[in-house]
Amino acid sequence: MSPITRILILALAMAGGMLYKKISDTMGDVEAPQLPLNQWWGDEEEPKDWQAYLANSSEVIGNRLMYSDTTLDDLKSLLNRTLHLTEPLEDVNFEYGFNSKFLQELVEYWRDDYMPRWREREVFLWQFNHFTTDIQGLRMHFLHLMVYDEYTVDRHHYPVLLLHGWPSSVREFYSLIHKLHQTKKDKNNKYIFNVIVPSLPGFAWSQGTSKRGLGPAQIAVMMRNLMLRLGYKKFFIQGGDWGSIIGSHIATLFPENVLGYHSNMCTVSSPKSMVKGLIAGTFPGLFAPKGYEDFFSPVSEKIQYLLEETGYAHLQSTKPDTLGSALHDNPIGLAAYILEKFSTWTNATYRHLPDGGLKKRYKLDALLDNVMIYYLTNSITTSVRIYKEAVSEEQRALKLDRVPTNVPTGCARFQNEMMHFLDLQLKDKYKNLIHSTYYKEGGHFAAMEVSNVLYLDFIEFVKKVEKVKKITGYKREL
Repeated sequence: MSPITRILILALAMAGGMLYKKISDTMGDVEAPQLPLNQWWGDEEEPKDWQAYLANSSEVIGNRLMYSDTTLDDLKSLLNRTLHLTEPLEDVNFEYGFNSKFLQELVEYWRDDYMPRWREREVFLWQFNHFTTDIQGLRMHFLHLMVYDEYTVDRHHYPVLLLHGWPSSVREFYSLIHKLHQTKKDKNNKYIFNVIVPSLPGFAWSQGTSKRGLGPAQIAVMMRNLMLRLGYKKFFIQGGDWGSIIGSHIATLFPENVLGYHSNMCTVSSPKSMVKGLIAGTFPGLFAPKGYEDFFSPVSEKIQYLLEETGYAHLQSTKPDTLGSALHDNPIGLAAYILEKFSTWTNATYRHLPDGGLKKRYKLDALLDNVMIYYLTNSITTSVRIYKEAVSEEQRALKLDRVPTNVPTGCARFQNEMMHFLDLQLKDKYKNLIHSTYYKEGGHFAAMEVSNVLYLDFIEFVKKVEKVKKITGYKREL
């Protein structure tokens, strides 16, 4: 071999090595970042003595908030205003957004039917045990349903953390909570759960921060700290939307605390996953399970749908406070903005219905409950800021999509969700994906729309975790 040939081979080897390193740096797994466990988010000065702070702030307080007649009268006056809405175009339903004719009908129902029954709705919303406690300087709100010993005999008993997203709230989980917390003895039901449902920071009754940087990763730390505060050192997680992302971060950063992570919106946005998704979407028959190819193709239609439905995310991740100012003290605009998402994200074809399909899959009372939570707590601005924080340079630098998650993971796909990921993509991130299912009904708000299907899927996941981990219960430690 001539010297020139050897030099060329050496140069090619070095170039190949550099290329491999570059690809690995871009697409390979990375180590989990070390996030501060007690980062301060409160308005007051950060305590110098954290032990004393924790001792004094660990109290959990029960709440049953009641809104004054003055507050309700102010809302009624706003709903009583004469609406000067622009007429929809001919033969247009929800294709251009919330149809103004149905908005008028909704406002009339809200004003004349729902509001006279508000005290009944208030009792309904407070049917579960509501609490607040201080976590890292912010007052956190959560539902907490505990199971007592008399109900645990011959039952598999676990804690589960339910995490909502936007524009949802704890209200989305009410039907699911009842199913998970079945305390009546039933020979066919071997499972019973302590259920913890927090309002995310800045959502509903949970305090928002005045500081920059509270993104999904930092919220994950807070949620884990909340569970430890309540005495749960090991627990299951279930979530969709932001709840899926935050739940994934908890499982990734704190695997020692997570029995299993289950989501109805499993995603992974690493470069490797995106490449695989484009290839698989072009040839779905080679990659998707038989009968479910349409979850992933045609790629062009899926991309077009995402472009149509994610304009809100661009606005909220760039100018959240402008949007908040437009919707603040504007209940009708707030309802239109929120409920339009409940229409299209439940089923894209509902855009072609006069009522956006809202009455097809939901009760108007349930939808208005959710709107009322946002309105009465004045939390629209603080809730949408999570989008801005999620795309910050600091958040992206954590590269959590490329940090392996090794806890048992379960993914349930509902056909009308905005996007889906194949197992071959998810396994890049979720190394212990033990449960993967597909459903021909249901959309983004599965816990509210098809709660029984989601419940049964979660139970099947828990059974698989038990086989893997050989567990049948847990011990709560205070």
